[in-house]
Amino acid sequence: MATGKINVSVDNIFPLIKKFLYSDHEIFLRELISNATDATLKMKHLTTIGEAKVDYGDPIIEVKVDKEGKKLHIIDQGLGMTEEEVKKYINEVAFSGAEEFLNKYEDSAKDSGIIGHFGLGFYSAFMVANKVEIITKSYKDEPAVRWSCDGSPEFVMEEAQKDTRGTEIILHIADDSTEFLEDGKIKSLLSKYNKFMPIPIKFGMRTETLPKPEGAKKEDPAPTVEVDNIINNPNPAWTKQPADLKPEDYQSFYRELYPMQFEEPLFHIHLNVDYPFNLTGILYFPKLSNDLNQQKDRIQLYQNQVFVTDNVEGIVPEFLTMLRGVIDSPDIPLNVSRSYLQADGAVKKISSYITRKVADKLNSLFKNNREEFEAKWNDIKIVIEYGMLSEDKFFDKADKFALYPTVDGSYFTFEELQEKIKATQTDKDGKTVILYASDKEAQHSYIETAKAKGYEVLLLDSPIIGHLIQKLESSKENISFARVDADHIDKLIQKEDTQISKMSDEEKETLKTELEKVIGEKSNYTVQLEAMDSDASPFTITEPEFMRRMKEMQQTGGGGGMFGMGAMPEMYNLIVNTNNELVGEILNTKTAKKKERLINQSLDLAKLSKGLLKGKDLTEFIKRSYEMVK
Repeated sequence: MATGKINVSVDNIFPLIKKFLYSDHEIFLRELISNATDATLKMKHLTTIGEAKVDYGDPIIEVKVDKEGKKLHIIDQGLGMTEEEVKKYINEVAFSGAEEFLNKYEDSAKDSGIIGHFGLGFYSAFMVANKVEIITKSYKDEPAVRWSCDGSPEFVMEEAQKDTRGTEIILHIADDSTEFLEDGKIKSLLSKYNKFMPIPIKFGMRTETLPKPEGAKKEDPAPTVEVDNIINNPNPAWTKQPADLKPEDYQSFYRELYPMQFEEPLFHIHLNVDYPFNLTGILYFPKLSNDLNQQKDRIQLYQNQVFVTDNVEGIVPEFLTMLRGVIDSPDIPLNVSRSYLQADGAVKKISSYITRKVADKLNSLFKNNREEFEAKWNDIKIVIEYGMLSEDKFFDKADKFALYPTVDGSYFTFEELQEKIKATQTDKDGKTVILYASDKEAQHSYIETAKAKGYEVLLLDSPIIGHLIQKLESSKENISFARVDADHIDKLIQKEDTQISKMSDEEKETLKTELEKVIGEKSNYTVQLEAMDSDASPFTITEPEFMRRMKEMQQTGGGGGMFGMGAMPEMYNLIVNTNNELVGEILNTKTAKKKERLINQSLDLAKLSKGLLKGKDLTEFIKRSYEMVK
């Protein structure tokens, strides 16, 4: 038996480990199972290259809870350790077993999937245990070794009885960590961190029902057998080649990732790259609503099939965090801050690669089956629009497949749209005006007025459309967007042939004064007299495009800075058609009471058309309308 002091750089590393090394104590199990997996994969590699003359077999990792003894066991059938190796890899914390292994077998080990957490990862056990034992036997046929330590720098090491190759770690669980003696807790942790580890993990036994033997009676119970309860899938879909997977395999894996998701994903993107970095994974496009905050299931990040986090900001471009699926890369550092990740060169390359792959997949779907792509547009547009806003490279690629739907259900790319409307919707200054609505029902009358002129009206209703319109206007030449209710249609697309007013300047001044008197000085309506077709509406309410757009952008983050922290004011234009017969009657009516009633009724009808007539004003309008009917 040998005793000694662990060679660490501080007098007692264990309190530091418990307090500072890991923020979340539960990851001790992830670390220990990663080590067990590492040892098993190394064993496989050494047998494959003929370095170890032993039978690899079908090894598993077993986790056992001894609630009465207050112990947790993690048992592997990996390469084990000799006494010298225990001294080196356990007592000399500064050494890294994985690093030496990689150096020794550098060329042949590149593709062996070695995790290499040994070293400080092992000492995370002391976050939950007041004593840790290791019983290990090397494949080199040397005596087994028992090592134990009670959380101080002192350890005991002696020869042990163990017949089989591998390592058993025994954690004597501390009084403040007894939750880790509960089967339910351990099962949930194994499911969270080790669901897709490459070596089968056994946790307890389960009963399996066998087929009834021939000749058995109907009432005879089916025979059962106890089998190992393997809680992980060692060969998840993302570790396979796309050519080896069918569409149903991808759907099945999606349900495995998100068992509480009942809607099938729209499509998937299989990621697979080995230069200049290693990355595999599968991303799924779920059906997405316009609610940017509705995000229950997120992309999961793995390192060599070990779960790391589902907070992938900084690794995945922000606009793609709305997707679901898995990314696995050994090149992403563990347990580091987000600011470090965002500055890391490898991570930046990974982010660019993912953006490019998603753009290429979307372009391929668009080109190969446009009809299906159009059918899915409303479910995926929020991701694409967000990407166009936030990533210039994605914006350039998306220009080929981003769609602009009309209120009538047609879909155009930007180039197709420009080509279709440039003859009819180019104004007197040579600028092409793209008309759009955000709500087909609320803006119905404005849409119909535009369509009567032969204009196309887009339906753009996502919450970030105001921001995207700004970007499109600044990146495209000679185009502008205008919502159909931002002004009278003739003002939105101004042509050379302006209407001549039937009213003199003096009559217009009189009319404006009388309108403002009835509407009131404190009104949020600005009266504008315009000469339009005589059959155009007498009163039309519009909301200035700039003010409305800024208000919408403020609501979705941005655009409100110039107005301080306050909400944008509600401002509307009341456009009065001086060539309309009713407006002429308002001007010429001699009775003040009748004139006021005509103005109020016309204004309320315009408000009703705009969806602004509510509360007391609506009640009075209905009452007044009944009186006029009488």
